[in-house]
Amino acid sequence: MKELIGDEAMVKELFCSASKVVHTDLVLPNDTNNHNTLFGGVLMKKMDAVAAIASRRHSRREVVTASTDSVDFLGPVYPDDSLCLEAYVSYTGRTSMEVFVKAIAEDLGTGFRRIAATAFLTFVALDENGVPCSVPAVIPQTEEEKKLHETGEDRAKIRKMRRINSKELADFIKVDKPWT
Repeated sequence: MKELIGDEAMVKELFCSASKVVHTDLVLPNDTNNHNTLFGGVLMKKMDAVAAIASRRHSRREVVTASTDSVDFLGPVYPDDSLCLEAYVSYTGRTSMEVFVKAIAEDLGTGFRRIAATAFLTFVALDENGVPCSVPAVIPQTEEEKKLHETGEDRAKIRKMRRINSKELADFIKVDKPWT
């Protein structure tokens, strides 16, 4: 839906699919660890990148990563696999966007596909002055999107509480040089 304001159209809501990003890549030897599986940190970097694209697509703004919920590593990714990352905005606040990312490993020899990891990342949209700005609401269509959207408010509340706790801890933690 769009509401016209002068010559500009301000989008008020968008389908989840409008922000969808699909990125498939090979798992290369230099991205693997001593267990001959994909490094978790490499996967997290790739997840953050596709989530950033999804949030920019949704907001059509610059964005910053506000938080990453736990990345759930559900199975290994091997050098013979391809890695397909799917990301889309699953829930929105006033200035924030929750992005769901799933990592699907595919054995290229057999075609067997499995979920390797899932994560929720939150991004904040920024205006031209670097100030948080409003984002369009999101409309789920598929069963997966509907489930994630319905449970999004609960995750947002948990994030808000976790952020308060993190700020309290940060105020307590010392920043003195460790050698003094």
